[in-house]
Amino acid sequence: MWLAPTLSGKLHRPLSPRWEVLPVQINQPPAPLRSAHHIRVGVIDLTDSATPTHPHLEHWLDLLSPVSWVALTPALPAAAPPLNHLISTYCADYHTLPLDPLRLNNVLGHLWGMANLQARLHQSQALPLQHQALSGNSMAIRQTRSLLRRFASTMEPVLICGQSGTGKEAAARFVHAHSPVSNGPFIAINCAALPPSFTQSELLGHDKDAIAGVAGERSGRTTAARGGSLLLMGIDELLAEQQSALLRFLQEGMVDRVGGHQMQAARPRVIVTSSRPLQELVANNQFRGDVYYRLGGLRVALPELHQRLEDIPLLTREYLRRISPEQPRCLTEDAMRCLLTHTWPGNLRELDNRLRQAVLLSNQETITARELGFTPTRDGSTTGLSLEQFRARAEKQALTSTLALTNNNVAAAARLLNISRVSLYRLMEKHHTTHRRSGRRSS
Repeated sequence: MWLAPTLSGKLHRPLSPRWEVLPVQINQPPAPLRSAHHIRVGVIDLTDSATPTHPHLEHWLDLLSPVSWVALTPALPAAAPPLNHLISTYCADYHTLPLDPLRLNNVLGHLWGMANLQARLHQSQALPLQHQALSGNSMAIRQTRSLLRRFASTMEPVLICGQSGTGKEAAARFVHAHSPVSNGPFIAINCAALPPSFTQSELLGHDKDAIAGVAGERSGRTTAARGGSLLLMGIDELLAEQQSALLRFLQEGMVDRVGGHQMQAARPRVIVTSSRPLQELVANNQFRGDVYYRLGGLRVALPELHQRLEDIPLLTREYLRRISPEQPRCLTEDAMRCLLTHTWPGNLRELDNRLRQAVLLSNQETITARELGFTPTRDGSTTGLSLEQFRARAEKQALTSTLALTNNNVAAAARLLNISRVSLYRLMEKHHTTHRRSGRRSS
């Protein structure tokens, strides 16, 4: 792709004939391009001093991501701050005039090869449909996936906490898929739907004639999950007497069926989810402490969607491919800005619902903010942050969460963010962030 203020064609003559060039004029309002789907590399013509500050340029570059860009510049980038910003943010390389055709073609060929390798790697490592809620490259979700993988390697119970819609069942399936019992059954139970009088029978099973009006014996869900994983969804919804039915099973891996006279072994991998903090429920006598301490050893707290805003473009593309596989859809610039600045009280479930609604309402390939359920203001635009404000907010979120994770250890935080300590100090100064270490003795 050749992105330029004018389409004279003079500058892309040095390109080898093997390249198929798609010219795009920066002056046009950014809009999805059907033919841009398979483009891997691009050239930005920044030889005109006015181009780096063109209002449409960054919107085009964001829209066409993840194209690897090479910039053409009239001088060294350091001489012009807007030019320097564009190149450092979006480009893999830059070339000053006059052009060296051999070098330009070699660089484009290398970037094209690397982009193809990365695309194949991404396809091979793409999360299955049931794990899609964990997709993304934000620090929050990468740390979550890492923790889930680590816990999955053991057979200890895993407690997954998070607000409604954050993807707790997807996280549980992720743990099962990466566990030693991944080839076994995955049995999920909605605890909120369990009748108190039938909890023990449903979970542990019952012998013949043990329950009035119920003929025959029945194996419980814990037995059905033997050799696999048992997911107890919404364990915070169980009443105290229902929790008691689980205690011996959790402590000893033994099943005491209703009306039975002999204990049976059943040791599936146990995964539980909760929308409320169980520790607080225990403190308020709303949840049994002995049950909690059997479950809470390995705990994962899922991030809310507003804590991983940089994942929204990727999540949106994946959700739209799933919702409308036969007709590819994309979002207008205003629609994406609304998604990036929304507070997301319903988290991933709200995102999925809004996209489903938009696909049904839209007859076009492009989805608008109105079709997503966002109300335009009087001037026709929707309220939201600018791209620069969004970047600053995402940058501060990554900074504060990493400092919290490392107990404000600057060196460790810099390593996690893959930046120098000097750069980290500058970010902390920019966002007025302190780094006082906890747990230090005073001298």
